[in-house]
Amino acid sequence: MQLELIPQLKHTTNNNFFLLSGPCAIEGEEMALRIAEKIVTVTDKLKIPYVFKGSFKKANRSRVDSFTGIGDEKALKILRKVSETFEVPTVTDIHQETDAAMAAAYVDVLQIPAFLVRQTDLVVAAAATGKVVNLKKGQFMSPESMKHAVTKVTDSGNNQVMITDRGTMFGYQDMVVDFRGIPTMKSYAPVVLDVTHSLQQPNQTSGVTGGRPDMIETIARAGIATGVDGIFMETHFDPGNAKSDGANMLHLNHLEGLLTNLVALRKTVNQL
Repeated sequence: MQLELIPQLKHTTNNNFFLLSGPCAIEGEEMALRIAEKIVTVTDKLKIPYVFKGSFKKANRSRVDSFTGIGDEKALKILRKVSETFEVPTVTDIHQETDAAMAAAYVDVLQIPAFLVRQTDLVVAAAATGKVVNLKKGQFMSPESMKHAVTKVTDSGNNQVMITDRGTMFGYQDMVVDFRGIPTMKSYAPVVLDVTHSLQQPNQTSGVTGGRPDMIETIARAGIATGVDGIFMETHFDPGNAKSDGANMLHLNHLEGLLTNLVALRKTVNQL
């Protein structure tokens, strides 16, 4: 691990993976604090370095009437409150160059969405803030092509960069994870596996993305087995009524059991 700007992400004594997790979008203060409190309780117990994830706005939506957010500053202030309340770093995604400096005033990690990871101006603007930059691998990109996205960050004078794989388009309405890409991308930067987005079923005729949450543990286990540095997982206490990506989120009640299994698997992998 090289992400020294976030002390909580340094490897623990048992060489554990780190976790980026939270709701897809910030829907309000109460829900964000409720989710963060539960995850912090579990990750502290299991000694998993943790970053709270929440989008301050959702720009990539299938329909014009889809939920996009509660207001940029309002959501960013909630992210800062989560960080201050639970003493954890936070991550949010940005969509245009002007978002970078604004979000950097509130969060520790700036995430570049998969559909935007080739946008040079956006990546460079994120790098210029000095924050850790999390590059989502485009659904349309090879693992090898992510080397160039990483180089855009490092050539901008920022070595704090990681890659998150979130699956590759398989036909029009499915995603697959090519686990051969994990070791390839680890040669460029620390690698995170986005378990829940890898199980999306996009481009549904309803305009609402579907998903396969029943496969979350399967994909997460495979990621740990192939040596990912971190796991990304969206979770909610009521996925069925979440305002974004509810179809592929993990129910918060299932988080501790899943993470317990992943920690045990990681220990086994480390002994090989």
